This record gives sequence, structure tokens and C-alpha cells, in this order.
Amino acid sequence: MEEYIVKDGRKLRLGYTTGTCAAAAAKAAAWMLLTGQRKEKIGIDTPKGIHLDLVVREITIGGNKVSCAIEKDSGDDPDITKGVLVFATVSLTGGPAIRIDGGKGVGRVTGKGLDQPVGAAAINSVPRQMIRENLEEVCETLDYQGGLDVVISVPGGEELAKKTFNPRLGIEGGISILGTTGIVDPMSDRALVETIRLELRQRRENGAEYVLLTPGNYGADFVKTELALPPSFAVLSSNFIGDSIDICGELGFRGFLLVGHIGKLVKLAGGMLNTHSKYGDCRMEIIAAQAGALGLPPSKIEEILGCVTCDGAVGVLAECGLERQTMDRIMERIGRTLARRAGELEAGAIAFSKEYGVLGETGNARGLLRRVREEAERNRE
Repeated sequence: MEEYIVKDGRKLRLGYTTGTCAAAAAKAAAWMLLTGQRKEKIGIDTPKGIHLDLVVREITIGGNKVSCAIEKDSGDDPDITKGVLVFATVSLTGGPAIRIDGGKGVGRVTGKGLDQPVGAAAINSVPRQMIRENLEEVCETLDYQGGLDVVISVPGGEELAKKTFNPRLGIEGGISILGTTGIVDPMSDRALVETIRLELRQRRENGAEYVLLTPGNYGADFVKTELALPPSFAVLSSNFIGDSIDICGELGFRGFLLVGHIGKLVKLAGGMLNTHSKYGDCRMEIIAAQAGALGLPPSKIEEILGCVTCDGAVGVLAECGLERQTMDRIMERIGRTLARRAGELEAGAIAFSKEYGVLGETGNARGLLRRVREEAERNRE
């Protein structure tokens, strides 16, 4: 695929989704099944409006069914499904319906709140629509009035799925067939936010009213070792803290507790709700300013400004006896930032470091943690 976007000054090649692969493979297989002729390339229009001509691979024609595959091309996106073969096996049926299911390597939904109901193959709505529309087009072109069964499979999908969010979401046995536009936007923030939305929606539909958020793996480890909760109980917000709060509000949660390393959370004290370094790095300036307001000597302020890590800055504060007071001021400002974005949601935070443990928490953090624990206990019952 030779379509590009420019992001952060870099020219990046677009790719196409597993949903596009599934639809294209199904279209090619249906055409070969109904004509009896091989098809080495298939054309398909994506929901984004981009037309693709894709090479058809691994063609098997036999009896009343045809199987073939399309290779996934993620462009310049670091996608673990890049290069996998997405197969479609299409067979004739007596009725007029088009039935779509998943085979080996495609996950099966076991939890509520996902795009598909419990028990269904993890083939999302847009890919299902793409498959259906493309098969209807083939049937109309070839004047076929009967039905078709379509089974989508991905060899190796079960192993690949272990590297995805699927086990956390309750999708077992393989990867999901995804895509809302049919096109992969390299390193798309929107795709990451939609993954967060999916997990939060699942929690909400399973009855959760309070949710634990954490930016990353440090937070998940802390949840396990210090809070004695399963790390999977925390929803990973990555750098998208503001977006995660918005989604919590949209879905009707009553509150959230944000647990994170001070290196991420201190940025919230400066009003940053996307903590990626490309949007700024005000960590030392915030710590130095708050400590300076408490009387930290200029030489020590300069030392903090020269620190590379927040642990180093906390070490300077500890030497001067200002660690607790400074962290209290920082947590108060973090609480303000969260409250402004959260609106009517109850919002709290706990900040920690691997070296110093818990560094601070907002005033309502323990109450929110208690509610999160209560929900965790109910889920275990």
C-alpha cells in the first residue's frame, strides 16, 4: 500500500486492518467459489474511501468451498499482526443468508461489554459489515440467490493474542478482527484511546461504578505488590489520562482512582493531562517550584533542576527534610487538575516511586481505594 501521512515531521506509510484482510479474502473466495476460476488479486473499497488491490494467497478450491488468504500490511505501524495471513473459507448453503463466524486463531468473546455478544467470534461490527457487503456485491454481480457461510481464521492467532489486550478483555483463543476505517493509521493515538474505551466499557457493563486507572506497567506492579489487588484489575490509561477521565464520565462511572509513578503524575500538577514527553516535560520545574515555595535553598533548587529522574529529585527533598511537605503540595495540585477534568466524577490519585514507595495521595484516595476493593471482592465471589 502506497498511501502516506506526515506525523511529527515523519513520512509514514499507511496500512490496512485485519478487518480489511478478512473482507478481501472472503470476497475473493466467494468469487472463486461461484465462478470456478482462480483470482490472484482482489479489489476492495475501505470505509475510509481508499481503494485497495490486494494479492490473494494460499488459494484452495475444493467441493463446495474455497479458502484463501490476504497478508496483513500494517504500513509503518509497529503492529504485532503485521505479515500474518488472514484466511476466509466460503462455502455454499441452502438458505439466502450470509453467515459469518470465526475459526482457528480468531478469539471468542467470553465477557460482556465488548463489540460482539458473549459466545460470538471476535469479529467486530465494521469488519462484519465489510464482509457482508462485499459478499452481497459478488452475489449480485454473479446473480447468485443462495446463501454463503464464511469462516475467518488466522494461523498463529492464539499465540499472537497473548501479546494483546484480549486476555484482559475476556477474548479467548485468538486475536480480534478489527478496524473502523479499514486503514491502519501509523502509531494512531485514536486507536489507543479506543482500546482504553473498550476496556472501560466492559468494566462498566459488568457493573463497576468505580475504576482503578494506571498509566503503565509500573502502576500495575504497584497495584499488585502494595495494594494487594490483581494487576489486571487496573485499566491501563497510558499517557491518555484526560481522555480516560472523559470516557469514565461518558460511560456513567461514579469515580476513579489514578495510581501512578511520580514521573507521570507530577505532570498533572502542571495541568498536563496527556503525559507523553512530546507534549512537554515539566517534572523538575514543578518539583523545584513547590519546594522553593517551602523555602528550599536556591542551590538545592538548582540541584533538583539538574536531576534526570524524579527519584533523584525526591532524594534531594529528603535530604532537606521537605519531601512530605512538597509532595503534599504537589498532590493537592494533582487533585485540582483531576477534579477540573472529572466534573461530577469522584477523582483521586496515589503517587509512588519504586525507590521511595508511596509519596503522596489526594485527600479522597483512601475512600476511593476502599470502593475499588469492595468491587474487586464482589467480582471474586
